Amino acid sequence: MSAPAKPAAPVLLCAGEALIDMVPRPTPEGQAFLPLPGGAVFNTAIAAARLGVSTRFWYGLSSDMFGVQLRAALDAAGADASLCPPIDRPSTLAFVTLAEGQARYLFLDENTAGRMLTPADLPNLPDEVGVLFFGGLSLVNEPVGSAMEALAARTAVDGHGRLIMLDPNIRPGFIRHEATYRARLFRLIGLSHVVKLSDEDLFWLTGPGEIATQAERIRAMGPRLVLITLGAKGARAFGEGLDVAVPGQAVTVADTVGAGDTFNAAFLCALVERELATPQALSEMSEAVLGASLDFASRAAAISVTRAGANPPWRNEVAAG
Repeated sequence: MSAPAKPAAPVLLCAGEALIDMVPRPTPEGQAFLPLPGGAVFNTAIAAARLGVSTRFWYGLSSDMFGVQLRAALDAAGADASLCPPIDRPSTLAFVTLAEGQARYLFLDENTAGRMLTPADLPNLPDEVGVLFFGGLSLVNEPVGSAMEALAARTAVDGHGRLIMLDPNIRPGFIRHEATYRARLFRLIGLSHVVKLSDEDLFWLTGPGEIATQAERIRAMGPRLVLITLGAKGARAFGEGLDVAVPGQAVTVADTVGAGDTFNAAFLCALVERELATPQALSEMSEAVLGASLDFASRAAAISVTRAGANPPWRNEVAAG
């Protein structure tokens, strides 16, 4: 008798911001700007697809030249953007300038294809989608913030048992209504099974304190795992009875753009490869497996920071863990 067929790996849906980073470049005539695809959730989709996870993407993608560029980048990585019909609104542009070594942003987002998404625009998720990832600036403004929250809420109760991961990737300079934004994040944390925060994000949400104590405050809101990235110091993960840490990787840093996004994608890749990308499996994860998944994510992110811009590794560049 033949062995039963192995179930298909779940498809990851990354829902959230896609934009064009206008990056300064010197020219003989003066400074010019190079348009590069970006956005935290977009970068996570690219990274996940490069790592071999079957990935779909949903956001408002414009029919303009920049929207075409974003679609081409997704296609080149192997991510599916078929849930995103072309929208006759402009793409979001983020002009980056450097002042005394610090990046400053001019964020052009009014009436854009992504910003104007509403809960009425939510896609019907294919049955094969088993994991939802969301976060970033798409949670900040309206009406798109309400659309993303509605998608998470619908997914949490749709009966498919899908795994939900959140990385708010908090950017205080973009937040106009802090109380409203905080309330949304706390609701979304309660809907999520995995929450990833940088240490700066954690303390912005909870106030200063010891990392384990503050991470447990987040986990008490509902997530089964809370992941905290610590930059060059590595990362920690907290679950029921679990506190696992991995050290940082010794690499030469080009820049840190997209490092957290690569970390997110790689952690989900580790879960998918181990057939653990379900809410139930998270509850049964051992310390050793959690540590190995965290280490894989850390190593993938370390490769990313050795490269200029958001340029995550492919699966064959990250040793199995």
